[in-house]
This record gives sequence, structure tokens and C-alpha cells, in this order.
Amino acid sequence: MPEVTTHRRLDQPLLGRARFEFDPDWFARLSERIARFLGTGRFLAVQTVLVAVWIALNLVAWSGQWDPYPFILLNLAFSTQAAYAAPLILLAQNRQDDRDRVSLEEDRARAERTKADTEYLARELAALRIAVGEVATRDYLRGELDKLCDRLGAAAPGPAADRAQRRTR
Repeated sequence: MPEVTTHRRLDQPLLGRARFEFDPDWFARLSERIARFLGTGRFLAVQTVLVAVWIALNLVAWSGQWDPYPFILLNLAFSTQAAYAAPLILLAQNRQDDRDRVSLEEDRARAERTKADTEYLARELAALRIAVGEVATRDYLRGELDKLCDRLGAAAPGPAADRAQRRTR
């Protein structure tokens, strides 16, 4: 039996084959957009106009009233809207809570790093202050030299000798 050969290479992906890529967050993003729209003045204005037109058409048009006075169909539309709006708003709030939680964790980590850096710098500054405090200054050296000269009984040249002469007068 002859071997069936294909001209397809096994080391390369198939071209032309459409892959369906599913974004798991698309519904959550859509719900956030809807929830944002439901909280706008534009939505409230449009809804108010639609309700007013609905009621006006059903009260004025004696023939062809599709929703007579207690407006059961309008009530059903509001109930359906509320049934969908509440979970969408909750989903949007949950996503916002997740973003806030991540942001809070990042802020907390940044604050810890800043605190550690500040403590390190404070320790370094304290070490520098201690080191500078132990450094011999010019005045300290002059004073020590003056004392040494006084002990040896010899006058030191320059300003130290002048000071020694002033002290003896």
C-alpha cells in the first residue's frame, strides 16, 4: 500500500487556521461600562423621557393602547432593568475592589521600602555624626599643642607663642 504524503511541515504551525481567543474579562469590562452609564445623568434623562412618552402615549391614544393604566408592561420593564442592573453594578464594584486591593498592596510595599530606606539613611547619618564628632578639629589640635608646649617649657612658634606670651602677662 502506498504511503500517503502530505506537504505539511510538522515543525511549523498551521497557517490560515483561525484561532478563537477568548478574553475572560470581556463581560466584566462590559458590565463596568454599563454600570458607569447607569449612574450618569444622561441615562436618567433618557429614561425619564422614555417613561413620560410611554405614559403619554398609553393615556392619550384611546385606540392601540398596548399598556393600559396600571402600566403593567412598564413595571415589568423596570423590574427587568433592576434585575440586570443590580448584579452588573455589584460585578463592577467587585472589580473596583480588586483594583483597590492591588493598589493598596502596592502602596503598602512602597511604604515599607520607603521606611526601610529612611531607617537606613538615619543610621548612616548617625554614624557620620559620630565619626565627625571623633575627628580632631584645628582648634582642638592647637589647644593640645599649646598644652604640650607648656609642659615642655618651650614656647611654640607662631600664633601659639603669641597666645603663650599673652597668658603670661
